[in-house]
Amino acid sequence: MSTYSPAPMLVFAGRGSLRLTSRICDYLGIRPGQNETLQFSDGNTFVRILQNVRGQPVYLVQSTIFPTNDHFMELLFWIDACKRAGADSVTVVIPYFSYAKGDKKDEPRVSIRARVCADAIEAVGADRVVTMDLHAPQIQGFFRKPVDNLYALPVICERIQSLGLENLVVASPDVGFAKQARRYASCLGTTIVVADKERRDHAENSLVLQIIGEVRNKMIVIVDDFVASGGTLTHVAEAVMERGAQGVYAAVTHGVLTQSSVDKIDQSPIAKLFITDTVENQPAAFSDKIEVLSVAPLFGEAIRRIHHRLSISEMLP
Repeated sequence: MSTYSPAPMLVFAGRGSLRLTSRICDYLGIRPGQNETLQFSDGNTFVRILQNVRGQPVYLVQSTIFPTNDHFMELLFWIDACKRAGADSVTVVIPYFSYAKGDKKDEPRVSIRARVCADAIEAVGADRVVTMDLHAPQIQGFFRKPVDNLYALPVICERIQSLGLENLVVASPDVGFAKQARRYASCLGTTIVVADKERRDHAENSLVLQIIGEVRNKMIVIVDDFVASGGTLTHVAEAVMERGAQGVYAAVTHGVLTQSSVDKIDQSPIAKLFITDTVENQPAAFSDKIEVLSVAPLFGEAIRRIHHRLSISEMLP
């Protein structure tokens, strides 16, 4: 009986995920691939692979955020460079897929941006996509290639459990995230409450109308897939405290934070905000209220399993 013997793993970092890629490679026991990105004075981006990839499976790691469009275009150029250099396959690891928020046509004359990005990634030659906590899981269906949507839940739950909080309840910031919030609650052995939230425009502000469930004398952990303006988290935190909660924490996969959102969180009742390192180029200095957890072992394990043709589904909660 023959056994499958894969070629060495080649993991390359885009500028959007340099530190995360280094941690992934530490997990895998390898060195990051040799490459470089240049930015010309006119704004053009130039990418170059500095080692042979012909006939090799390649893994590209790039979050498309800060600056979003530059990092997305850089990702496309990396895929194209690898395919033109003769790579056997190109697996694109997008820790944070920022355009996932544009998953539907919910008003007249707008673009379904996530679908446009999916088409572009496939058009330049990606063979597989690995991402984490997609804002809308159905985006996997926008691709004709395999998409693995990982979850930060195991890392986040482990950190929350280490706090030893009593009377813990998980809070979903809206009805749409309730299903995922139940997974957190199941992992933590508790129940959930749900915030009834309304968003009236594109100003990244929301209004919490009511809290569905009992929060009095409870320790609340608000969970979500991403935080940008900080408005939703802080409004929910204020709402549960007004209703008699003992204290409130927050845990979010993607920390898309600016200085104004960091200031907003600092001034809120949130005792601690946990985020992951899917986003690492935030234009803001973090306060002690914000703690970054690494999901490098999850991505590293996913790459290892793909490379050795093993199941990814065993990693999912």
